[in-house]
Amino acid sequence: MPINESVILKLEKLAKLKLDQDEQAILMKDINEILKMVEKLNELDTDGVEPLVYLNLDVSPLDDDKPRDMLSQKDALANAPESQDGFFSVKRFLDI
Repeated sequence: MPINESVILKLEKLAKLKLDQDEQAILMKDINEILKMVEKLNELDTDGVEPLVYLNLDVSPLDDDKPRDMLSQKDALANAPESQDGFFSVKRFLDI
């Protein structure tokens, strides 16, 4: 299914974008090229090919979930720009 101008206009509205005519034409061309590449993949014979679950067979070793080498509160706050009562202090940025 080729992408036409009406599809681009719907995408533009859904994405809340304002595209000029040139940008719409570029987007339409790019999406059609992507769809052509996907269609090319559909030509491949994948019978008997198991779906790929992991990129490699290596098993990632998991660390024990035990606390170790923890920073003291004083060390953790040493480089903080501001602290108050033993906690990081940040300026309010939302008015709720």
